[in-house]
Amino acid sequence: MKNSYSSLSVAIEALQKEGYTADFNLIEKGVECKKYKTQWEAGELEVTGFYRFEGMTDPGDNTILYLIETNDGKKGLLVDAYGADTGPVSSEMIQKLKMHHDE
Repeated sequence: MKNSYSSLSVAIEALQKEGYTADFNLIEKGVECKKYKTQWEAGELEVTGFYRFEGMTDPGDNTILYLIETNDGKKGLLVDAYGADTGPVSSEMIQKLKMHHDE
C-alpha cells in the first residue's frame, strides 16, 4: 500500500489488487456490500486507512477513500464525498470515519 496515489481511480485499482475487493456503501448503522449481500454495523468493522483526493478543477470537489476490514475477514473500499448528504448515519459510524478523517 502506497502513501499516496495520483487519482482516486488509480488508488482503487491498486488497492483492489491488494485484496480490497468489496465495494462498501455507507448505511445508517455501518456499511453494506451488494456483492456479498451483507451489512456490517460500525462495531463489526475497522477503518484501516484512508486517502483524500481533491478535484482538479474544483477544490470543493473532494473525496475520501476509506480502507475497511470487517470482523469476518472481508476487505474493501468505501468512497465518500466530503459533505455529501448520504442520509442518516449512526454516531458510532461517524466516529469511526471521523477519527481517520481528522488525522
